Amino acid sequence: MLLLVFAAPTGRSMIPLPLPDGGSAEVIEVIGHQWWWEIRYPGDEEGEVVTANRLVMPAGEPVDFRITSADVIHAFWIPRLGGKRDMVPGRHTTIRLEADAPGVFGAQCAEFCGAQHTNMLLHVEAVEREEYDAWLAARRTAPAQLAGHDDAREAFGEHCAACHRVDGFPAELIHDDVAHDILGPDLSDIGSRPTLGSGVMAREEGAIAYWLQFHQTLKPGNRMPPHNHLDNETLQDIGAWLETLQP
Repeated sequence: MLLLVFAAPTGRSMIPLPLPDGGSAEVIEVIGHQWWWEIRYPGDEEGEVVTANRLVMPAGEPVDFRITSADVIHAFWIPRLGGKRDMVPGRHTTIRLEADAPGVFGAQCAEFCGAQHTNMLLHVEAVEREEYDAWLAARRTAPAQLAGHDDAREAFGEHCAACHRVDGFPAELIHDDVAHDILGPDLSDIGSRPTLGSGVMAREEGAIAYWLQFHQTLKPGNRMPPHNHLDNETLQDIGAWLETLQP
């Protein structure tokens, strides 16, 4: 009974009730995958922003997280901000959370979802509203395609574009036999993310190429197939190009 008394106000604050001022909360969509996080920021005229394994939210105001799962049951949990909520395939639920002040928080899947459940981590940043709006605006423009990475883009179109999307990637570089069934994280801003593999390793110089070479060792069982058919030089080239994808 005592626990219920203390828990009731916290639980009520996570319900997306109408705001006292009649306004609306920021909406961020979170989709759980084995074993990574897809984050979507809906936009009407501005356009939707899609990223992965990094969640940026405005501080000092309520945020409605609309959550679901693409495969098995996961659970969305940012311990510093509130309780967890299950993510069920085919069902969308909403949990309201608020960060009182800017900060960086750890988050994780809180429902056992398979072999790499413990390596399904989420980097969460709460920032001032002005910084949040600027962060979104920067990602509504396709990343610049810098010169000097033609071979890497060609290899990406042949071997990676079947599962991964890059905003503004030239359609003519995607091979006709590619299935176009996007199963992996959107990579449009991967060069600016703090981690790789949903928290498995830091994203520093050379880390993307290392992940491409050893991802099944770093995170066994993840859905990306081994790249044994590609030489290390090609993987290094792809990794170096992906590092340039920053807003």
